[in-house]
Amino acid sequence: MRFKNIFVPVFILISIYSQAQTNNEGQLHGNFQVDMQTYKEDSLISAPKIPEKMLLNAYANLTYSKGNFTAGIRYEAYMNTLSGYDSRYNGNGIPYRFLTYKADELEVTAGSFYDQFGNGLILRAYEEKGLGYDNAFDGVRVKYQIYKGVSVKGLVGKQRFFFDKGPGIVRGVDGEINTNELLQFMSESKTQIILGGSFVSKYQADKDPLYKLPENVGAWAARMNITRGAINFNTEYAYKINDPSADNLYIYKPGEALLISTSFSKKGFGVLLNAKRVDNMAFRSNRNAGLIDLNINYLPILTKSYTYSFLNFYPYATQSNGEMGGGAELMYKFKKTTLLGGKYGTNISINFSRLNSIDKSAPSDTSVIGVSGTLGYESEFFTPGNELYFQDFNIEINKKFSKRFSGNFIYQNLIYNSYVLRKGHGTVYGNAGIADMLYKINDKNAIHIELGALFTEQDMGNWLMLQAEYSIAPKWFFSLSDQYNYGNEDKEMQLHYYTAAITYAKGSNRIQIGYGRQRQGIMCVGGVCRSVPASNGFILALSSSF
Repeated sequence: MRFKNIFVPVFILISIYSQAQTNNEGQLHGNFQVDMQTYKEDSLISAPKIPEKMLLNAYANLTYSKGNFTAGIRYEAYMNTLSGYDSRYNGNGIPYRFLTYKADELEVTAGSFYDQFGNGLILRAYEEKGLGYDNAFDGVRVKYQIYKGVSVKGLVGKQRFFFDKGPGIVRGVDGEINTNELLQFMSESKTQIILGGSFVSKYQADKDPLYKLPENVGAWAARMNITRGAINFNTEYAYKINDPSADNLYIYKPGEALLISTSFSKKGFGVLLNAKRVDNMAFRSNRNAGLIDLNINYLPILTKSYTYSFLNFYPYATQSNGEMGGGAELMYKFKKTTLLGGKYGTNISINFSRLNSIDKSAPSDTSVIGVSGTLGYESEFFTPGNELYFQDFNIEINKKFSKRFSGNFIYQNLIYNSYVLRKGHGTVYGNAGIADMLYKINDKNAIHIELGALFTEQDMGNWLMLQAEYSIAPKWFFSLSDQYNYGNEDKEMQLHYYTAAITYAKGSNRIQIGYGRQRQGIMCVGGVCRSVPASNGFILALSSSF
């Protein structure tokens, strides 16, 4: 739905809102956000010339609810898309609108919706604005509570493809049983058990002139979650029939994935262990799609997620064609008044994760691995491959030194296969450190300092970073930062990437104005990534909700 059609649903919601205000019935909520940036050509950092000089991403959500009904729309405008976002978003319109009816045990949604089955191994629809990622379904979804502790949901729809829909039709059903609610004799048990199962299929016509491709591709998954006191165990296994696609070079091997996570936690202490194996599990509603387009499923990562830029310099991207690995995290709090705890206590966490390739050998129908039109390869399920993709070891210490001064300190040791994960050259070995300190001058004024360093002999060499923020709560925030690539082997590329910003916030309204350089790199959220090009210019970010 493009701009010429926007006025009808907006007029309807405004009319409903006006009537609701008059009759004191129903509620209307919403939010909007505008991100704008100017662009200046900067040959030193390879920031390209942008013909428009200024680009803009914006959206607004409106949701109205009354009784058993909820309706909503989202307007989006890309004039044109910010640099780094897919230009196929260019334009404006209403790609998201829905109507939901809920009464007793039944819930029905018509229109656009997001959903997830289990851990997402065979179905997850969600939105991530920072990635330009949105694979919402457009169709019908029904949820029903069959019995106490037993629920089921089913959906049929097509996926969003920018301002259009993908060619494939997705059908799915998911059921979940809470045994403690269903079975009387387990209602008082200290052990909580939840079982679940899913089935998803996609239909896409076969128009390939070379291969005979399956038009209906099915996938199923089974999961279990067990909790007893401080212990939690979660696992899910998924299987997908042969699905030749651009992702796997059109081979006919089935796909499978296994995810295992277990944790133990009590006051002041926690342990998390996890492992996974993924083999040929790309699942899209268009077999010819690539990048982040039209994914039906989601493959969770095991690596630690960071909020600091230097620790995200080399982020991990999920390898749907094959990865195997695990991770562990230990968390401990040294009590107050102890030697390491001091007056306020000290929190420490140690984290390790490692991802490898999977073992692959030539299949029975050919002597070469990965040949299009064949089985592709064979793989022993519990045998890891010899190629290391990613390894991360880190230690984080969070310490409050006084009522006014606190700090967070992180050390990271990293091995990053740039050839596989970024189509780069070789392997990067790096060490990074962060010192994040906050000093509260008084109840309203505070100084926030972040120091960072990244040391590596590969890629672009060593970096240093300084960021300073002064805040006058609750409205004003002033920040300056600089990333300095002092270790680049090319002396002319030993550049500063500086930024400055002023932020004003009042209630639910927030506006930020800034200027600076953005280095070229990769941005990842949950293992899904996009390329971020270099840029130089002013930014304006405005958001509000009501």
